[in-house]
Amino acid sequence: MKVSDILRVKGGTLYTVSPEQPLAEALQTMAGRDIGSLVVMSHGELIGMLTFREVINAIVANGGSVGIVTIGTVMDDAPLTCTPETEIDEVRRMMLQRHARYMPVMDRKTLMGVISFYDVAKAVVDSQDFENRMLKAYIRDWPVESGEESSETERAPRL
Repeated sequence: MKVSDILRVKGGTLYTVSPEQPLAEALQTMAGRDIGSLVVMSHGELIGMLTFREVINAIVANGGSVGIVTIGTVMDDAPLTCTPETEIDEVRRMMLQRHARYMPVMDRKTLMGVISFYDVAKAVVDSQDFENRMLKAYIRDWPVESGEESSETERAPRL
């Protein structure tokens, strides 16, 4: 499974901000949209990510208030990225290694979307559920060879 599979299911809604915007404005967007991250763009290019981690660190550093801080001063300016062709197992490993909860998906210089650790976990669970259903269906429909008994009770060992 690839990142493109997650994006196809998730959809392409993106929320971006500029580094000059006040952090308070970003917080209103995040709270109002119920999202945990914003992509920071400048002149059409990804330059950072703003997540709740950066927000909390900024508030703590500012004595418990948002103040007049701008997004550019608190954002992660070296976010972890992947491509639509990146395998989910690789994304999972990268996110765990960097403790990243959100990852922009880039196709060269074009932002394709953002996936979250939740999106990755959901995709893995959905895939495993599908495999389990297929295996159970396969076992249930296991062909009976000639000479074998056909019912479940008849297959049980006799005592």
